[in-house]
Amino acid sequence: MCADFLLAVAGRPPTIPNRILQFKPVMKMNSHRFLERVQAGGLALACAVVPLLWVGCAETSSEPEAAKAEPAAAAPTTASAPSTPAPPPAPAPAPKPPASPDQELPPLPAGEWHPLFDGHSLDGWTVTDFAGHGDVEVKNGQIVMNMGAMLTGVNLVKTNDVPTMNYELALDARKLEGSDFFCALTFPVGDTCCSFLLGGWGGGVVGISSIDGNDASLNETTKYLNFEMNRWYRVRVRVTKAKLEAWVGALKMVDLQLEGKRISVRPGEIELSQPFGIATYQTTGAIKDVQYRRL
Repeated sequence: MCADFLLAVAGRPPTIPNRILQFKPVMKMNSHRFLERVQAGGLALACAVVPLLWVGCAETSSEPEAAKAEPAAAAPTTASAPSTPAPPPAPAPAPKPPASPDQELPPLPAGEWHPLFDGHSLDGWTVTDFAGHGDVEVKNGQIVMNMGAMLTGVNLVKTNDVPTMNYELALDARKLEGSDFFCALTFPVGDTCCSFLLGGWGGGVVGISSIDGNDASLNETTKYLNFEMNRWYRVRVRVTKAKLEAWVGALKMVDLQLEGKRISVRPGEIELSQPFGIATYQTTGAIKDVQYRRL
């Protein structure tokens, strides 16, 4: 296309319309001389334009070649290996079942222990005549003392066989409901009595009531324990001429020298538990495995 245009510009004179030639009276040359000059001017114009058109044509002609060039090969894509799914997290281990409180009760010292409760009835026991006491029942091998207005308890009737000195008492007790003592074990110490309280004064006081007129919250035996609801605790007391000792589980809570001490029960309704009884205060408690042995 470019070559044809160049030939046309260089070799063919431009066509001059006749009306231009007719209206030039001032021209001093004839029409033939004018055409010659126009042709010469066209040649000069062609010579000036040819290099520019040649470059343009060269560039234009190179575009198809570039277009025909094969596209650069795309970088091969590496097929990613299928990802292995992460294994599911291991399930959390199943919680261990809580140990039975009975398994945590320490064994009793060796000796000849005698049961005081048959596990089936209140034979040999009587319900203590506390004002406003709750119901007392035997079920599942336990004596259950239900919460009353104040004190609820039982007394051992057959006390002739139980010694008053040089002996041990043991029982298992637990709190079922309430916030005060779930076991006040009243027992003889020679010719008098006292009580070993578990969970008194709001649920945590442990001690002997009374020593020199001071109850379990105000004397040298005062201790504090956090008692769990519905858990069995082994209670044991030992009475000798020299000492009064008491344990809750394996913990020794009382180690009292008796010489020069005045032992008594706290004044009030708890005196009805003498000489041997078990009571609760505005609390439901249960006891089982009540037994004794001589030393």
